Amino acid sequence: MVRTVRHIILGILTAGVAIYLAVIGYLYINQRQLLYAVRPGLETPAITGLAIQDIRITTKDGETLQAWYEPPQEGRPVILYFHGKGDALSMGKWRYIRMHKAGVGYLALSYRGYGGSTGTPTETGLITDGLAAYDWLRAQGFEDQQIVIHGHSLGSGVATYVATQRPARALLLEAPFTATCDVASKRYPLIPACLLMHDRFLNRERIKDVHTPVLIAHGDRDSVVPFSQGKHLFELANSPKLFVKMKGSEHSTLTRDGVYNAYWRFLGLPEDPADPVP
Repeated sequence: MVRTVRHIILGILTAGVAIYLAVIGYLYINQRQLLYAVRPGLETPAITGLAIQDIRITTKDGETLQAWYEPPQEGRPVILYFHGKGDALSMGKWRYIRMHKAGVGYLALSYRGYGGSTGTPTETGLITDGLAAYDWLRAQGFEDQQIVIHGHSLGSGVATYVATQRPARALLLEAPFTATCDVASKRYPLIPACLLMHDRFLNRERIKDVHTPVLIAHGDRDSVVPFSQGKHLFELANSPKLFVKMKGSEHSTLTRDGVYNAYWRFLGLPEDPADPVP
């Protein structure tokens, strides 16, 4: 009887370990498919109703990236925008409208593998894409103090790295993480994500090397990237810096909830009375 019970317990433990290892194996093999929710397919800016230029940028490793560009009005900055993991250029319509109204220019990049861009996304690849987009703006004649680097969610990893390598007027981080593996560890607490993930986007380390004014905005109802991660990242950032707590905002509702007025204040630009004031 005792031997039978031992065999049953051993069988349960063995099955549990096997299932655990299978889950880890699945996550390890498919980690990039899970991290990058790629939306392939060429998009046209005509769907926004704005006079956006559809351009192509070539990276140093030979990829061709689709990007949407609208130049700024005289005396206004240009925002280099990096989107979130499941986004596409067309999903930034309401951002573009706000920047257009403010006379602020923008270059919105579609990472490799996304939209009409060639290649396959990796951390190294996205970083290369981000630097290429910044350098494209400089090639158009913009000075570094005319360029604002802005990243939402996954884009915060690209934006933060670019800001460590290129000077800018400001760095705007919207719903940022401390690291992608920190987000994964929160979601899968039994998985050693920071040991297994290839693409960790270590914002918590890189933010220390950013020496440009930093604004971090995070919704206190964010269920994707914990609010605490944005707050911790802010604590690690160098001054000057500003943290904007977006009360009641979720991961992707900050634009609707008035975050651009916080950006305009930070950049010394007039606010939009049609938008909420965070």
